[in-house]
Amino acid sequence: MDSAKRALSLLRAKDKKTADILAGDLKALNDSRKDLTVTAVEQAIYQVETTDISKDKVLVIYLPGCHESLAGIVAGKIREKYYKPVFVLTDAEEGVKGSGRSIESYHMYEELNKCKRLLTKYGGHALAAGVSMETENVEAFRRMLNIQCTMTEKVIIDMELPFQCISEEFVTELELLEPFGKGNTKPVFAGRNIELLSGRVLGKNRNVLKMQVRDMNHTVIDAMYFGNMDDFFNCLDKRYGEGSAEAFLEGKSGSMTMSMTYYPGINEYRGKKTTQIVITHYQ
Repeated sequence: MDSAKRALSLLRAKDKKTADILAGDLKALNDSRKDLTVTAVEQAIYQVETTDISKDKVLVIYLPGCHESLAGIVAGKIREKYYKPVFVLTDAEEGVKGSGRSIESYHMYEELNKCKRLLTKYGGHALAAGVSMETENVEAFRRMLNIQCTMTEKVIIDMELPFQCISEEFVTELELLEPFGKGNTKPVFAGRNIELLSGRVLGKNRNVLKMQVRDMNHTVIDAMYFGNMDDFFNCLDKRYGEGSAEAFLEGKSGSMTMSMTYYPGINEYRGKKTTQIVITHYQ
């Protein structure tokens, strides 16, 4: 999407009129880039929530029309939403290329080494990587990454945070810490003995769980979970008896509780904003 020469020309402008024109061009280009990013993120979310890849430990999202310069940005945003390693692939002059963004428990470069026979080029480090491959290898790449995935489940918690502390202002303040990555990891909050009040499964492929939960201070909040639904419901049945998951979805959960880690966010629907949490791990 253009080159850095445009920004260099602005820095070297010899008069205000020329600088104003160049600055206006740069702003227009940046606004266009933001719009394209929003569109690509929406397409990526739709793909995750309407296909079987939602069950994968490592998300491989193929967006043929996405500009290759946006792949890393989109991968980062999808990683933050689902707390999973993410590769976003796009069409290139020769085959497919893309960028990956990871989480602390998944060493992206080491995992790519296991798939090198499928790749024409790759490189990176623990939390980010770039890849190139033939178009016909995209699906095989997704399968191999997930079959050979050795992601550890160790979770480092920053602090236990009561739900009453979660506000729109607090979420905005957390956003000031972005971008998150190596050396600036995303904060992980935790809650113990969180009561599960009710839940419903959403999405075309029934791969999103929206719940109402209550902490020990009796604060109720919406919670979203984008992980494996079968594992979640099996966990409830195993701990509270057969049929517990069904009872939970019917709003008859009784006193089911679990401990969880999460990240707070804002849900905006029809102009109304409400606080929520996105569950990353539970036990």
